[in-house]
Amino acid sequence: MTTRHVKRAFKYRFRPTDAQAAELSRTFGCVRKVYNMALEARTRAWQRGERVNYNATSAMLTAWKKTEELAYLSEVSSVPLQQCLRHLQGAFVNFWEKRGRYPRFKARKKSRRSAEYTSSAFRYRDGRLTLARMREPLDIVWSRPLPEGAAPSTVTVSQDSAGRWFVSLLCEDPAVKPLPATDAAVGIDAGLDHLLTLSTGEKITNPRYERKDRVRLAKAQRNLSKKAPGSANRDKARRKVARIHARIADRRRDHLHKITTRLVRENQTLVIEDLTVRNMIRNRKLARAISDAAWSQFRSMLEYKATWYGREVIAVDRWFPSSRLCHACGALREKLPLNVRTWTCGCGMTHDRDVNAAVNLLAAGRAVQACGAGVRPQRSSPDGQSAMKQEISRREP
Repeated sequence: MTTRHVKRAFKYRFRPTDAQAAELSRTFGCVRKVYNMALEARTRAWQRGERVNYNATSAMLTAWKKTEELAYLSEVSSVPLQQCLRHLQGAFVNFWEKRGRYPRFKARKKSRRSAEYTSSAFRYRDGRLTLARMREPLDIVWSRPLPEGAAPSTVTVSQDSAGRWFVSLLCEDPAVKPLPATDAAVGIDAGLDHLLTLSTGEKITNPRYERKDRVRLAKAQRNLSKKAPGSANRDKARRKVARIHARIADRRRDHLHKITTRLVRENQTLVIEDLTVRNMIRNRKLARAISDAAWSQFRSMLEYKATWYGREVIAVDRWFPSSRLCHACGALREKLPLNVRTWTCGCGMTHDRDVNAAVNLLAAGRAVQACGAGVRPQRSSPDGQSAMKQEISRREP
């Protein structure tokens, strides 16, 4: 029986030469153009009640290259252009199966600049990566080694809004395999005062990276607003703003990686609350704080790492009254004002609001494991609000 290894992307920064940067910029522009043209063609067909698949758009691409107006599409590698059509097909499949919204056009200024190369369009030998239509290998900053004997199946080159260049190599990683099973389980309650509260009583501080750089960011944004549109100084000021945003995102991502890796390694079962963050950020008073906490990113990391290492993540129904339910006797408190962070049940047990919620989430998760059913809201709840929904309604101090 063959062992199937996990495919993992390894991302590195690189420094392109002027010629490489020009070639990649042309490729990014062509990828965006082909994607938008294919989306427009498929949208018109959709309006007529027809479906256009990947093969049809691939044939369209061949025809476009033969026209005088779009002849420049032949000047770049054809592989990234074909890959963007495959990505568009995947976006439509997600839409049809109700896993995503209808595909949107790629804006020139706001869309991510990227191009994906398959194995036929790059050469990787002895730690040197050379892309199609390029004479020299990329000058990659190898911040960590690839798995021994790695053979990348795809390579994605991208440039962020701060002007940084990245290359992501997708390889099989034999080091990622299920961890030894354990009986440990933990309930995780997400919040704003503390990023996470565990059923063990541990509280993980919310670093608030965006708040720490808010003054610096506001100053850079004011400076940007004063620059003339289209000028070189405006572009320079825009990149300064983008670098601050990138610094915030990098620090936040690093922090979440460390937390999720530790939680997955230490616990066999991880129970969280099923939050609808998209709806929560409609609260204008707390949208910035919720976005800075990055609950969706935390859940995404937790889930894919649990899959890698043979762990289980259970999401409890968002209407479950985890804060108001006494984990000792099961009594449900009718009201729990938002400014009350500790409360005493009629049985004499005093609760920390967040720790109690985490303990109740863990108990609910164990019930899911035992009976295989989802945890539904308790209809006797007078206001139907979960602890998290109440938490985000509270203005930060």
